[in-house]
Amino acid sequence: LQLEESGGGSVQPGGSLRLACTGSGVSLEYYAIGWFREAPGRGRELVSCFSDGTPYYSDSQNSRFTTSEYKAWNVVYLQIHSLNVDDTGVYFCAARAGSGNICRGSAMDYWGKGTLVTVSS
Repeated sequence: LQLEESGGGSVQPGGSLRLACTGSGVSLEYYAIGWFREAPGRGRELVSCFSDGTPYYSDSQNSRFTTSEYKAWNVVYLQIHSLNVDDTGVYFCAARAGSGNICRGSAMDYWGKGTLVTVSS
């Protein structure tokens, strides 16, 4: 499995972005897909986990993040609403074989290279 993120860029506070995680080689349906964010001084944190059509969010992100999939394209999306400067960072998607809310930074099997999101006015 290979993963590639896309959709990052520069956006003003209050805006929205939709990031895409595209899988190649294997269907993403066999994996739980995690979205992680890495920001300066804050380490890598889990934003959401998506498995079998069900999204799981860390409590602090629940209201502004939407995770979805488009199976025909083997893509999992992360849409971020009401962006603020604290959302700036590199966003990675990662896959762990299995299902359920099993996304853990140390346990993922495959990682993409990340896409940069910059929120500034």
